[in-house]
Amino acid sequence: MVFDAPPATATHSWMPSSPCGAGCIEPIDQVGTARMLARLAGVVGLVLSFPVLTVATPKSRRENLQRSYARAALGCLGMRLRIVDRRAPEQGASTDGFADSGTAVMVVAGHIGWTDIVALAAVQPVSFVARADMVEWPVLGKLARLTRVIPIERAHLRALPGVVDQVARRLAEGNRIAVFPEGTTWCGRAYGSLRPAMLQAAIDTTTPVQPVRLRYLDRHGTPSTVPGFVGDDTFADSAERVLRSKGMVVEIVLEPLERPGLDRRDLARRCEAAIRGADRSRHGVFDTEWIASGNTRVQDPSVDAQNTRSTSATAR
Repeated sequence: MVFDAPPATATHSWMPSSPCGAGCIEPIDQVGTARMLARLAGVVGLVLSFPVLTVATPKSRRENLQRSYARAALGCLGMRLRIVDRRAPEQGASTDGFADSGTAVMVVAGHIGWTDIVALAAVQPVSFVARADMVEWPVLGKLARLTRVIPIERAHLRALPGVVDQVARRLAEGNRIAVFPEGTTWCGRAYGSLRPAMLQAAIDTTTPVQPVRLRYLDRHGTPSTVPGFVGDDTFADSAERVLRSKGMVVEIVLEPLERPGLDRRDLARRCEAAIRGADRSRHGVFDTEWIASGNTRVQDPSVDAQNTRSTSATAR
């Protein structure tokens, strides 16, 4: 299968970008319009009732309420949840979620689309670092505010240290925080490199990191790109595509915990290895070598030059 994915444009040279676009989205089985509208009504009903029930529920039971709501939302989106726990018992395999209540953990996952937030919350309620404009989105924005999303302006690089400090404070208070270190969304078959900057918060607070392998499967068990929020997608376009999908499964694999250590780049590499496993990017990211530069990584231009010379020599 060939992906017709035009290069993405970035506001500045350090802003993560993805080549994924409309050509990455492969259609799957769909439900009819009436079923889609019924699903939408279900989601809206959940969002409207959530604040009322949250206030009426004792604090000791709110976590279970939030998890139940997230799972109900996945059902309204036409998705089934599958959780695979690969942790050892001493690492939390006996825990009903990412970590015991009041225990800090940084959840690290690849980023495919807005449904990732619902899927992770269905495992256990967490706060997220997410794009700042999400709080203005219809329906999902209200949930973002209720779950104490930490907003990040991807176009403003100078704001990044402040966001990292905010994440560190939340972790020091014993909260669970989910981050998407790719810094942008990919289609689900292609992946970006994990940027190490956000992981500094785990190092500063000696917080364990929970790598999560997240993927969406169609009814045949084939990875699906339908939930990918990429290219020129609007929220309305993406929501309609998801609501029309049929037989979708979101699979959450809890990989063994990673200790933070002292080097965020090493931590990023370990998390990336845990999350990706044997997967390879359909856009060739894993064929690229990277060099460290400040708080992120950039492509080594000498690699392209070497590849060009090798290709020319082979042609001769």
